[in-house]
Amino acid sequence: MVPAASPIAILVNPTNPEAEDEAKDIQDAARSLGLQILVVSASKADDLNGAFETLVQQQARALIVGGDTFFTGQRSHISILAARHGLPTMWNTRIEAEAGGLMSYGANIPDVYRRAGVVAGQVLKGARPADLPIQLPTVFDLVINIRTAKTLGLTIPPTLLARADEVIE
Repeated sequence: MVPAASPIAILVNPTNPEAEDEAKDIQDAARSLGLQILVVSASKADDLNGAFETLVQQQARALIVGGDTFFTGQRSHISILAARHGLPTMWNTRIEAEAGGLMSYGANIPDVYRRAGVVAGQVLKGARPADLPIQLPTVFDLVINIRTAKTLGLTIPPTLLARADEVIE
């Protein structure tokens, strides 16, 4: 979407036990592509303005918002700050793209819940949880918000639009 974007920042919540691993995985992937990653932290609403000031000072060109319920709750605020600072944002669920994020790619939540319901039904019918296979997401959605792209002055390649599961206009 933004091929010349470097450095790319990731926003993590340091109180989330998965944040460190998530940041490391993204840094490793970025390094293999020759990209620089900046890690910026926020764990409460008052931290977000300072986090964006840091992103501007460090000249971040795009932002990956880590998977965290705090960020989901702050999705509108984060999207407003990102638009104000001209930062394209990538999220992990469609709800954030609907709230103004540029795009999201992640597990299809209704499918995850449906599969959880199937497992719950098996357990209620007497299956031992330890005997059931581990369930991982199998359906993923790519959602692109064209309104946000226009606000940021970005042109979305037609090939990427063709791959999107949903385009928000």
